[in-house]
Amino acid sequence: MGGFFGAVSKENCVFDVFYGTDYHSHLGTRRAGMVMYGEKGFDRSIHNIENSPFRTKFAEDVNHMEGKSGIGCISDYEPQPLMVRSHLGTYAITTVGKINNVDSLIEMIYKNGHTHFLEMSGGEVNATELVAAIINQKDTIPEGIKYAQELIDGSMTILLLTPEGIYAARDKLGRTPVAIGKKEDAHCVCFESFAYLNLGYTAERELGPGEIVFVTADGVKTIAKPGDKMKICTFLWVYYGYPCSSYEGVSVEEMRYRCGAMLADRDDAKPDMVAGVPDSGTAHAVGYSNRSGIPFARPFIKYTPTWPRSFMPVNQSQRNKIAKMKLIPVDSLIKGKKLLLIDDSIVRGTQLRETTEFLYQSGAKEVHIRPACPPLLFGCKYLNFSRSTSEMDLIARRVIARREGDNVSRETLLDYANPDSQNYKEMLEEIRKELNFTSLRFHRLDDMIASVGIEPCKLCTYCWDGRE
Repeated sequence: MGGFFGAVSKENCVFDVFYGTDYHSHLGTRRAGMVMYGEKGFDRSIHNIENSPFRTKFAEDVNHMEGKSGIGCISDYEPQPLMVRSHLGTYAITTVGKINNVDSLIEMIYKNGHTHFLEMSGGEVNATELVAAIINQKDTIPEGIKYAQELIDGSMTILLLTPEGIYAARDKLGRTPVAIGKKEDAHCVCFESFAYLNLGYTAERELGPGEIVFVTADGVKTIAKPGDKMKICTFLWVYYGYPCSSYEGVSVEEMRYRCGAMLADRDDAKPDMVAGVPDSGTAHAVGYSNRSGIPFARPFIKYTPTWPRSFMPVNQSQRNKIAKMKLIPVDSLIKGKKLLLIDDSIVRGTQLRETTEFLYQSGAKEVHIRPACPPLLFGCKYLNFSRSTSEMDLIARRVIARREGDNVSRETLLDYANPDSQNYKEMLEEIRKELNFTSLRFHRLDDMIASVGIEPCKLCTYCWDGRE
């Protein structure tokens, strides 16, 4: 995944870009970068942030960088923003998205002329450089961005900084958000809408699907109008989005309250208390508690001052160890108690199984698990949400494979996705036994969609139901 922030001002705005980018740190843990444009031209800095947060790594850079426009990004994948010099001029570019047809795009570019790629990441072409190469096939930057959006299979949101301002393009089907903020003599563009609030900006609007704009200090000009069809990722509300954000006018925090409340409406468990697996399950748990009347509590606390995010290390066993080390028990709230835990989702199941064992070892009598979304059955092919290399990493798919064999038809998978089917009920029971929960009940897809509150046709739910 990744996040971005850009600003154009009539004054030096390096600290706006610095703090605005830092507010996207929850979206990536590997690479980060900033590019400013000022009197001396472009000035870029990129750092590895795997072992130190963005703010620490860039604290010295911002003391000598200057400019009235700039972009910054946080990324879980390739180093960026990149500097590009072509017949379109010199520009900086950063992207968020996923390209499924990389090989065919590279072949097309090779056929169109002699070119090469420099920004290799782990032996693979840097996706942002590939996007720039596609843009450079056309005579103008707007034409090039439109061309890239047409050719890319997957999704691609783009920020492109020129000496005159910033081009911002939301991906064709709006799978990720782009928000515009404004203040006197300045405008900004970002992934998370809350990122500009403490910087003195107020909300102007969100870009529509496929919309392309040109941002200057004086305003925002539409280059390409938004399309009619949208498929924004529902998982942004469930997990990835920061609680203070909103997408399409829907607050992340309020959606999670509604989500928890609807979980409570269908539940018959009688725990002593409700808790969220920190931090992403907390708001869901508050909603559940408020609706059910069962007290909300924090039987374990997440220790965050020095521990990096749990999925940061490449090695899965290291990620699991870090996740476990961060959770500190509150013995008096666990011993002899019946606990109901809400987590944002169950992916592999490893961490939640270890958390459950940890609670039993601390004296818990029962541990009931309520994920805030349905079972994940399909790996996302639109956004880089996970480093998983196979759908068999998903615990639900492993259970289905044990029951049905390796070659499972789409029709059979859809039956397992149906919460009213016998296959679904038996799959849940096998997951419950494997992870040693007292009981397990996932959020239903129809309830989760209702808790978002926008038209279902505008939401991407592919990872749960396989519908494109």
